[in-house]
Amino acid sequence: MAKEKFDRSLPHVNVGTIGHVDHGKTTLTAALTRVCSEVFGSAIVEFDKIDSAPEEKARGITINTAHVEYNSTIRHYAHVDCPGHADYVKNMITGAAQMDGAILVCSAADGPMPQTREHILLSRQVGVPYIVVFLNKADLVDDAELLELVEMEVRDLLSTYDFPGDDTPIIIGSARMALEGKDDNEMGTTAVKKLVETLDSYIPEPVRAIDQPFLMPIEDVFSISGRGTVVTGRIERGIVRVQDPLEIVGLRDTTTTTCTGVEMFRKLLDEGRAGENCGVLLRGTKRDDVERGQVLVKPGSVKPHTKFTAEVYVLSKEEGGRHTPFFKGYRPQFYFRTTDVTGNCELPEGVEMVMPGDNIQMTVTLIKTIAMEDGLRFAIREGGRTVGAGVVAKIIE
Repeated sequence: MAKEKFDRSLPHVNVGTIGHVDHGKTTLTAALTRVCSEVFGSAIVEFDKIDSAPEEKARGITINTAHVEYNSTIRHYAHVDCPGHADYVKNMITGAAQMDGAILVCSAADGPMPQTREHILLSRQVGVPYIVVFLNKADLVDDAELLELVEMEVRDLLSTYDFPGDDTPIIIGSARMALEGKDDNEMGTTAVKKLVETLDSYIPEPVRAIDQPFLMPIEDVFSISGRGTVVTGRIERGIVRVQDPLEIVGLRDTTTTTCTGVEMFRKLLDEGRAGENCGVLLRGTKRDDVERGQVLVKPGSVKPHTKFTAEVYVLSKEEGGRHTPFFKGYRPQFYFRTTDVTGNCELPEGVEMVMPGDNIQMTVTLIKTIAMEDGLRFAIREGGRTVGAGVVAKIIE
C-alpha cells in the first residue's frame, strides 16, 4: 500500500505519553506509529530513535524530547515522548510541548508508582485538560482481579487530582505485543487501535488560536503625528478588526480604546490575525498611557492579577541557573510575555529552601498587576538571566 502524503486538512491535535519510568511510554509511542502506519498510512518510527531523543532548548532550558506523528481516520496527531523524568517536568512547566491531552501509561504488573502520581499532579498544575489511560504489560498479569485492582487505584489517583477518575477511559493491553505485530487476546494491535479511537472520541478538537478572543502582548509604542498612537506586537490569538473596541490590561489601571487601523509591513489592513506581527492604531490613547508589558485584548476577556500559585522549575547550575538555593522571601523578577515584574515567593509549608534543579509549587505576589489566566507561562530572572521557568496554576487575586 502506497503511503499517503501528509494531509493538512485533518484537524491537528497534540498529545504525549506520561507515567512512571519503565512502564512502557516509549514502547507505546513506537507501537502507536506502527499500528497507525498499517491502519491509517502514517510513517513508522523505531523504538531506538524515540529513546535517543535529541536535545532542545526551551527558554534556555535543555530538554530531551522525541516528537512523532501519526494519523487516525479523522485526525493528525503530534505526539511527544520524553526519555527522563526531569525532561517531563521541564517540558510540562515550560510548555515546550503543549498537550491537548495526555496518555498516562501505567504498568498493570506494578500499578501506580511515584512518578505516575507526580505526572498526574503536573498535568493538573499546567492545565493538561484530558488524560486517557493505557494499562500496559497486561500480558504479564494472569489474574483478572489484579487488573481490576490496578484500574481502581489509577482511577482513585486521577480523582485525587481533580480529573474525572470514574469516567476516564482505560485501555488494557501490551505495547510490546503491538510493536511486534502480535495480538493475543486482543491485547496487542487491537488495544492500540482502540487507544487511537479513544483519543479521537475523548479528547475534543482544540479551539484554534484564531477562534479565541483577541490578545496581543505590547512590545513597543510609537506616536505618529496626525494619526495617534500605534502599539506593535505579535498577535497571540484571535482577530482584531478596524473599529473593534479594545482594552489595555496590566501594570496600570485597565483602559478602553478603539482600533482605528491595523498595519503590517507598512500596509494598511482591515484585520490582524493570530500569529501575525503588526501595529495597531489606537483612538484617543496617548503615547504615555501605554507601555511594553501591557496587553491589548478583547474587552472583558482577561483580567489583571497580582497573586497566584505556580508550578516552577528551578534551573540547575549546569543549565546556567543559580549555584545556591533560595529561601522564603526570595524576590526575583517574573518575566511575563514581554516584561519583568518583581514578585515575592512564598514556599509551601515545611519547605525551607529550594535547590537548583528542583521543581516546586509556590505562591507569588507581584508588585504590579499582569494580565493573566491559568496556564500562562513565565520565566524567573535575576538581573536579566533566567534562573527558572513556571506556569500559573491558579489565580488567587
